[in-house]
Amino acid sequence: LAGANTLYGAGMLELGVTFSFEQLVIDNDIISMIKKAMDGIPVNDYTLAVDAIKEVGVGNDFIGHMTTMDNMDLPSDPLVINRDMIGDWRAAGCKNLADAAHDVVEDVLKNHTVEPLTPEVDAAMKAIVKKADEEFLKEA
Repeated sequence: LAGANTLYGAGMLELGVTFSFEQLVIDNDIISMIKKAMDGIPVNDYTLAVDAIKEVGVGNDFIGHMTTMDNMDLPSDPLVINRDMIGDWRAAGCKNLADAAHDVVEDVLKNHTVEPLTPEVDAAMKAIVKKADEEFLKEA
């Protein structure tokens, strides 16, 4: 929030000696939340719940109002960090964060397919490497 634009170490454990796919998934959630906070939260009549305040009344319960539900994920929308009420979390099997991240890792390893680069992007990347190689050889 102080202007830094690089996050380093996603997935790393033990000062980078160990890498964990599960930690990478968890860190991805955290980084996504930070990035969303950096984007700011839209401020308008709907996000300020102007109509909901008129409807429900000052001092009354807004938790169950649709405006609250619609705007709940504005600050962030994590993939594995669970925000369920404890009763709902228990009813769903009490899965901890590491186990939820492991499920994502298993799914990605089993089902993810990498889209091939377009010929234009492939050519541009090869040109960058060729230029770097040429510059390196000049200096050698």
